[in-house]
Order: sequence, then C-alpha cells, then structure tokens
Amino acid sequence: MKALLYKELRLAMHPICYVFIAMFPLMILIPAYPIGIGFIYILTCYPILFLGANKGQQSNDLLYSVLLPVRKKDIVLARIITVILMQVTYILLLTALYPLARVINEVIIQNAKDPEKYFIPGLGLNSFVLLLAFGIIGYAVADLIFFPIYYKKGKSIVMSSLFTIIGFVLYIGIFTIVLPYIPGLEFFNNLHIGIQFAILAGAIILSFLLHLLVYKISSKRLAKVDF
Repeated sequence: MKALLYKELRLAMHPICYVFIAMFPLMILIPAYPIGIGFIYILTCYPILFLGANKGQQSNDLLYSVLLPVRKKDIVLARIITVILMQVTYILLLTALYPLARVINEVIIQNAKDPEKYFIPGLGLNSFVLLLAFGIIGYAVADLIFFPIYYKKGKSIVMSSLFTIIGFVLYIGIFTIVLPYIPGLEFFNNLHIGIQFAILAGAIILSFLLHLLVYKISSKRLAKVDF
C-alpha cells in the first residue's frame, strides 16, 4: 500500500492538483464570498487525477496499475486515500486561514459605510465548524457518486465527473447557502459552538462509513473489469 500511495502522489497527481489545493482555501479571505462554494473546486482535481493528465493526453494509469503485482482492491483503496488526503489538506488549510478571515471580515464591517454589502451568503464565519461538517459529508457523497461510476468500466471519467460535480453543487448549495434562509432554520447560522463540534464529529464518522461503502462497491466493480 505504501508503494501504491507513493505512485499516486508522485506519478498520478498532476502538479496543478497541488496548486489547486493550496490556492482555493484562500477564497475564504474574499469578503462576502460564499465560503461553501470553495469546497466545489477541489472536485476539479478529480478528472485531472484520474486522467493522469499530461498535456491533455491520457496516461493509462489504471491499466498500468492493474498490471502491477498488486490486488485491484488495493488500487482502489490507494486512490480513495489519495482523494481523502486532498480533501483533508484543503480543510486544514481552510481552517488555518479562518482566524485571518474573521479579522479581515470584522475590520471591513467596522469601517464600511454599508456593512450589509459584505454579508456572507449562507453559512458564514459564525457557523464555520458546521460548514466543515457539511463539506465533509458532501465530499463523501461526491466520492460515493464518482468512484462506483468510474470503476464500473475504468474509463467513465466524463460521466463520473459530470454527475459528481452536479450532485455536489446541488448539495453544497442547499446545505450551506440556501439552508439558513429557509423559514424556521435561521438558527443554523448561530448554532452554539458545542453543537457545531458535535455535528462535526458525527460528520467525520458518517464520512468514514460512506467511504467504506465507496471502497466496497468500487473494488467489486473494478474486479469485474476486463482489461
């Protein structure tokens, strides 16, 4: 497994993926920008990673991997772990920038003639932990869509990416932007921090269980693919 992960990070991962992961967390520093939207951009790394992009040409990474003396299910597991590492890195960088985002937001609001102009749509900085919980679950759901579709034939990159991004956009839009505006649910933007952390803990557990399901379904599908 260690060798497979090394291959994923050194060969399969295109350098632009690392740029995206480092760059998109900075969007939390943009005043009045919906924080939940930033989660979407990590999904743009999926087609780059799975295509093994090299000047737009497919590198046949999956075929190369199955020819190695490793189990097919380990190939799937290595790719799932790689994707999770991308997601976790994004979340950690986003969290590291959160204090600076609060300072910038407070300074702008205190000095703005029209503070409402800089209001963050949906779940804002006061609900950052809850936002992370929704993002973590969203990534697990996205993987549950992407991996089984891709590994059914081992080449359905367009359809898997399309359905994943559409599904995630709908999910993140509803749960991080629309949710606080639904009558009776305004309290989501001011939940007690203890409750937010409890939801976050539940989200991590749910994400782990969903990724086990992703691994089980995807490995079974790849095992049936005839290369």
